[in-house]
Amino acid sequence: MAIRGLSGNQNAQPRVFAHDALDLKPANYTLGDRIANTDTIGCALYVGVSMDITVTLEGGSTVLFKGVTAGSFLPMLVTHITASSATLDAGGGEIIALY
Repeated sequence: MAIRGLSGNQNAQPRVFAHDALDLKPANYTLGDRIANTDTIGCALYVGVSMDITVTLEGGSTVLFKGVTAGSFLPMLVTHITASSATLDAGGGEIIALY
């Protein structure tokens, strides 16, 4: 199924819905590395377990978010996750990148 591209002014507007996702489990991601496919725009995050998480945003700022609860969506444009108080399990689901 092809995804229809954005055109006109809509292309300049922030995205509200994800069209793809990547589970940031150890097989797919190493803390501190750039998250795949964030070279031109960052991604939002889903956090599946309670944790503190440090991220680098698209603008370059690195920020610590304390007490993020399980099941939270972080609607910001993230390019890197530099630290997490949760152990990322091989089975995944702790942090999911939403594009």
